[in-house]
Amino acid sequence: MEDYLDKNTEYGWYLCLDGEKIIGGMGVIENDFQDRKDLSPNVCAVYTDEKYRGQRVAGNLLDMVVEDMRSKGILPVYLVTDHTGFYEKYGWKFLCMVQGDGEPDMTRMYIHE
Repeated sequence: MEDYLDKNTEYGWYLCLDGEKIIGGMGVIENDFQDRKDLSPNVCAVYTDEKYRGQRVAGNLLDMVVEDMRSKGILPVYLVTDHTGFYEKYGWKFLCMVQGDGEPDMTRMYIHE
């Protein structure tokens, strides 16, 4: 986060607020602790407060991230997740399985171009 605030990277952090309360957020980082270092950048820390789930908070943030990265000439973007069916609703496509750092099981990697 400090690198973004100090303008050392184009990768940023995105928040959704309800008043002054953070109800959702995610970031873009070089690598989300997985073995495919060549697949970069990665969306990470996707979160929506439980009370606000099902209201498209994460979907709007995902769209915002993709558009922001596109405006900077940074595409494709990737993300790792154990979820199936969610990201596809927002234009993400399953790419491959990756090994998380220190994780015993493989996890899904998605791409958005």
